[in-house]
Amino acid sequence: MSHSQMILLILLSLLSSLSSSSSSSNPFLKPPPIPILPLPSASQLQWQLGHMALFLHFGPNTFTDSEWGTGRVDPYIFDPYNLDPSQWVRVAKESGFSRVILTAKHHDGFCLWPSKYTDYSVRSSPWRNGTGDVVAELAKAAMDAGIGLGLYLSPWDRHEACYGKTLDYNEFYMGQMTELLTRYGDIKEVWLDGAKGEEEKDMEYFFDTWFSLIHQLQPGAVIFSDAGPDTRWIGDEAGVGGSTCWSLFNRSAVKIGDTNAKYAMEGDPLGHEWVPAECDVSIRPGWFWHASEVPKSARTLLDIYYKSVGRNCLLLLNVPPNSSGLISAEDIQYPGRK
Repeated sequence: MSHSQMILLILLSLLSSLSSSSSSSNPFLKPPPIPILPLPSASQLQWQLGHMALFLHFGPNTFTDSEWGTGRVDPYIFDPYNLDPSQWVRVAKESGFSRVILTAKHHDGFCLWPSKYTDYSVRSSPWRNGTGDVVAELAKAAMDAGIGLGLYLSPWDRHEACYGKTLDYNEFYMGQMTELLTRYGDIKEVWLDGAKGEEEKDMEYFFDTWFSLIHQLQPGAVIFSDAGPDTRWIGDEAGVGGSTCWSLFNRSAVKIGDTNAKYAMEGDPLGHEWVPAECDVSIRPGWFWHASEVPKSARTLLDIYYKSVGRNCLLLLNVPPNSSGLISAEDIQYPGRK
């Protein structure tokens, strides 16, 4: 070994020793800890910090005293003469809800916005002489009040003739989803209901393609379904989470439309994905407004709050507008009273 090589080795050894000594004596030079995975996204954190969202079931069912419309009701029946989404938003904000979620299209296929893909919408109703747009009015009211907006678009459609034709209907559905996610500003949540009648046409929903489209058009939105990807169904409609309810979950263990209720309610401490639970429940026995029904008591609602938000879930409380287009007075006195 030459003299110069020996000097180089000595210098390298000294530098290594100094670096090691410096790292051990200076905590700021220590490497960061290995992260614990999975972790929530920024949108999921914002969603969960909201604690409560207000569900708004509204449409032809409001006027026909029904829950699951047939898709054959004349659009002329839809005429909420006093419709005021700003009142809905005011109720939500004053009661502590972080966002409102509207059934833009329920299972009957009737659209609360003037979709170019179907005539079965507000455009064919007498309300606002066929020029109205419930989604637009709610979006403006929510933005003005500074609370979030979410939209429910039912995969099951009992009106459209293309339902049952897999490719045609998936294209139709994505067209409607694109309208909703590009016309109305910032959307905080997209709600996909897994319900479908037992004897309905069998067809495949392209869920992964839908999820990609939603995240492309609204990167900040969380997607709800039986199996996420961002938030999951709790497994029933009582508004109550499991006594232990993990945000960790394995989406591959659940099929949308065929939920393992126990797994959904408890989550999975060894789960590979972060998919917190959302507890949906209605203030009345039904999801749509019915004149004969009365709201739950304040005591019952408080118990639901503790057993949903208090168990690591978000509470989605449905308070349906009535046939005049307003949230009824008897419903308003309860949501914000704890």
